[in-house]
Amino acid sequence: MLDHSTLQLVFNNYKTKTIFHRYVTNEHIEPLLKLLSKKCDIAIIGRSVNDLPIYGIQVGNGSKRILMWSQMHGNESTTTKACFDLLNYLIVNTQLLEHCSLYIIPILNPDGAKAYTRLNANGVDLNRDAQDLTQPESVVLREVFETFKPHFCFNLHGQRTIFSAGNNNKPATASFLAPAQDKKCTVTNTRQIAMEIIVSMNTMLQNYIPNSVGVYDDAFNKNCVGDTFQSSNTPTVLFEAGHFKDDYAREEVRKLIFGSLLVALESISKNDDLGVNFQAYFNIPQNQKLFYDVLIRNAKVLINSKEKVVDIAIQYKEVLVGEKVCFIPKIEDFGALTKFFGHKEIDARSQQVVLGDNEPLETENAIDFVTVNNEVFSLKLTDNQ
Repeated sequence: MLDHSTLQLVFNNYKTKTIFHRYVTNEHIEPLLKLLSKKCDIAIIGRSVNDLPIYGIQVGNGSKRILMWSQMHGNESTTTKACFDLLNYLIVNTQLLEHCSLYIIPILNPDGAKAYTRLNANGVDLNRDAQDLTQPESVVLREVFETFKPHFCFNLHGQRTIFSAGNNNKPATASFLAPAQDKKCTVTNTRQIAMEIIVSMNTMLQNYIPNSVGVYDDAFNKNCVGDTFQSSNTPTVLFEAGHFKDDYAREEVRKLIFGSLLVALESISKNDDLGVNFQAYFNIPQNQKLFYDVLIRNAKVLINSKEKVVDIAIQYKEVLVGEKVCFIPKIEDFGALTKFFGHKEIDARSQQVVLGDNEPLETENAIDFVTVNNEVFSLKLTDNQ
């Protein structure tokens, strides 16, 4: 089991330093694929709506086949970074590859990655296209699934900063799900295997982010890829890279996902009877939407020409400017927000609050700073965030 010092050391040794922050596209990974081609089988396995190549990476000779794909949603790049860190590790430390064979699609939605959008170039959510297969990217994934015939699937995603791990003031820094494979959400043997893999990752993560791991609601949706693959009796695990304090670049979370992938592969490689020790999965709290990026508590403001004391919620909107993702602070809500939490909180203590340059208190208004009793608080993120 990875302890804190070991994970940090391993991560530092194998981190891919040329990809970082949130914007990761084909242009960023193609030089890495060229380097990896000396140790891995790299192929163009299809093309996107806009005719960009979709790459597949195969490595390992083990009997246990694992398929994983990232950036199905183009703006969810943390797991892509972690996949390349993982590959750097595996081609040097080959023990896991004696038991496992990996097929990795690092960017399934290259058009969405380039535009930094969730959807593909046709405006379709690929994670709702598992049955109809209307998009070329969906067809590519299904063809790989049918030809590679994986024993396990890892569906790699990123989640917004709004999620808490349960009904607590703890962000969901990492989240998982063993998707349902029927409408009754039956705990089948296939799901039990996926659950035990999640238990192993959660056990490790509690050493780093105690009480900050969540699971998603397992309501069945046959149009989702994970539910479809689970329904084919292939144990499937959903990964969601979430928020760690001040880590809007998702570099700390990247390390935790890298560690989680290692633990998952170790569990698969060492156990031939997965699915026995799954019960602890149900002790992991379910995600709730209880966080804002910034909460200004007890702010005295003018509303309809009257002074009122309210809470003001700020959410960062991710905007691609050139090749950089910028975070624009915007008013998301205001009122009595006592049941919510902020990743950053400012207590105005019922003192007068001025929003930016006297901006009105309206949702969607962008404000870079607030002034509380003549003290200025910046809402901008620093470059290293």
